[in-house]
Amino acid sequence: MPFSPETVTVLAPATVANVVCGFDVLGFALAAPNDEMRLRLTEQPGVVIINDDDFDLPTEPTRNVAGAALLAMLRAVPEPLGVEVRIRKAIRPGSGIGSSAASAAGAVVGLNRLLHERFSKAELVEFAMCGEEVASGVRHADNIAPGIYGGVTLIRSTTPTPDVVPLDAPPLFVTVVHPQIEVKTSDARQILKRQVSLQDAIRQWGNVGGLVAGLLKHDYALIGRSLEDVIVEPVRSILIPGFREVKEGSRAAGALGGGISGSGPSLFMLSQDEATAQAVEAVMRETYQRLGLEHHIYLTSINPHGCQIVNNP
Repeated sequence: MPFSPETVTVLAPATVANVVCGFDVLGFALAAPNDEMRLRLTEQPGVVIINDDDFDLPTEPTRNVAGAALLAMLRAVPEPLGVEVRIRKAIRPGSGIGSSAASAAGAVVGLNRLLHERFSKAELVEFAMCGEEVASGVRHADNIAPGIYGGVTLIRSTTPTPDVVPLDAPPLFVTVVHPQIEVKTSDARQILKRQVSLQDAIRQWGNVGGLVAGLLKHDYALIGRSLEDVIVEPVRSILIPGFREVKEGSRAAGALGGGISGSGPSLFMLSQDEATAQAVEAVMRETYQRLGLEHHIYLTSINPHGCQIVNNP
């Protein structure tokens, strides 16, 4: 294709992965916060990364999640193209709400628009997983898929190619608290059990099936009953101060349920209505004020669109 000086701007959303019982297979996109990414094609092959924030992330493409995703995508393009990407992150790295996935997903969605939508969403997920591998050492898609597809997604498999199933979820409000500590995804994976009992596995399978059924049936009670994790949460929750207080207090305030967002330290709670989500916000704020721990709270909803192009070359 001929070189074009056009640019494209992408809003790349935060995401919640695992969704309690769905470790590495369930995720959803948030309406806020969003990273902003601006991409343009260049005559010089390769990837140039410019950071417009203070997080001091690597600009070497092979060490940057957006760069690794773009390099993977460019390898699938026969033309000798390059791309420059400017990134302004609003999703703090290490927050547990898909900071790395937002960069990777936003990068490939933006480049795909510049390439006139050459690749399918499933192909974009595969490219973006190369970025997640840089961040965590694992090619997982539970943040990437909702970032690209929007809404709630089930990742049935990532091999040999991503098999992503969008789920028609009912309206849900989401309250997220990010205590100002960092939990690295790679570290959080290291502490997980390598073996689980058959009894725990059966209970977890039932919860995953119940959660998917509850979402598709728009059955809020079933969603709430299924938001239980007997495998990952008992281990990872020890890394997060205030976890039990927030979870129990949010349930008492009327939340359907929730838990750790991704690998943490953020916690999320789902609510059927905004008033309940606001009551959950109060529980979260009181808990972390009492613990003397700085925190950010987002009261938002599920983003049905995923990454959005805000200008159209």
